[in-house]
Amino acid sequence: MKKRVCLFLALILVASVAFAASGKELVGVVMPTRSEERWNKDGAAVKEGLEKLGYTVDLQFSDDDIPTQVRQIEDLITKGIKVLVVASIDGSALSDVLANAAASKIPVIAYDRLLMKTPDVDYYVSFDNYKVGRQMGEILVNGAKLDSPAKKPLNIELFAGSPDDNNSVGFWDGAMDVLKPYFDNGTLVVLSKQTERTVCGTLRWDAAEAQKRMENLLSAFYTDATLDLILSPYDPISLATLEACKAVGYGSAGKPLPLVGGQDCIVASCKSILAGEQYATVLKDTRSLGAATVTLVDNILTGKPVGTLDTTSYNNGAKIVPSLLLDSVIVTKDNLKKDVVDTGYHTAEEVGL
Repeated sequence: MKKRVCLFLALILVASVAFAASGKELVGVVMPTRSEERWNKDGAAVKEGLEKLGYTVDLQFSDDDIPTQVRQIEDLITKGIKVLVVASIDGSALSDVLANAAASKIPVIAYDRLLMKTPDVDYYVSFDNYKVGRQMGEILVNGAKLDSPAKKPLNIELFAGSPDDNNSVGFWDGAMDVLKPYFDNGTLVVLSKQTERTVCGTLRWDAAEAQKRMENLLSAFYTDATLDLILSPYDPISLATLEACKAVGYGSAGKPLPLVGGQDCIVASCKSILAGEQYATVLKDTRSLGAATVTLVDNILTGKPVGTLDTTSYNNGAKIVPSLLLDSVIVTKDNLKKDVVDTGYHTAEEVGL
């Protein structure tokens, strides 16, 4: 009996060593909220991809509450995670807890949102934020035919992302670089004069706050003028600003809705695009982002090369963070089926095709 027990224990020890050697470890994944479609997709893509490789994944959602996100990361460190993947609520609010991760020798991957003002972030996986911003500007240029507008000037109001999200800077800078020539030559005019990112920002990307601001802009500056375009960095903001416009009579043959783009290609915006309301969106395929993150985690834990990274573009205020940047796609009514439905990003039933 003693020999059998010893043999059994030996087999357990061998299996444990083999498992540890295989690198199939616990990975912590923290997303900012489960209340938005895209973060549910992101979290699921990373979790499912890692689990297919045999890793155990602890996926947390922080409900857009910074103390909750800090506590979740602390708990994951205590649980012994081997890699931390985090999409922050506020990129500058996690320095202390990330220092704890570094002290425990846990590699940290900033997922889609750059972690700011800390040396304790090892990688950044995202889309090229400046390019995404340029695409937001190009949506308006192409949709409104700004190089040969039917009328001039066209009135535009500007919305930016959350001031505490560094991605907002890239989106804004890219869009402004595209639109600047049209401001300079008088094709575009901002009647409100609100042209600074900090003024146009939408804290936490909150659609309700964007709708309230749009309502205020319309009542203050557009009782005797027509709003022609809206720069929007995010689909829920796009839809909210359109709702504000509908409430004061936009959307009829004599008073069309302002042309607006967006970002994230959510189902509601796809439906709106097909209905001829929101003009376009920028698709950042969460499957690609998730797959790239899964590959990076696996390479880290198995000691493989992490691949070619951008080592010049993203300075978080403490260091240049090695970055893996993916490409995004402009989606309009013309290519929505091909680039969204046919690729399986959303089903035909979901978007109403």
